[in-house]
Amino acid sequence: MTNRECSRPSCRGEATTTLTYDYADSLIVVGPLSPVAEPHSYDLCARHIDRFSAPQGWQVMRHVFIEN
Repeated sequence: MTNRECSRPSCRGEATTTLTYDYADSLIVVGPLSPVAEPHSYDLCARHIDRFSAPQGWQVMRHVFIEN
């Protein structure tokens, strides 16, 4: 358990993914939950990351963590 809740208002789901925006490059980076909560990132639960969609014209970069 991460002890971090989803960043979406009124959601108490457990955060599983971190999402970060790069406004200058119209880029959204989605990856595994970061080890430390960052004030300019959004930690989302599985339900909200599944519903996530990028604004038109933005690119999404997905990082996948692979355990050996």
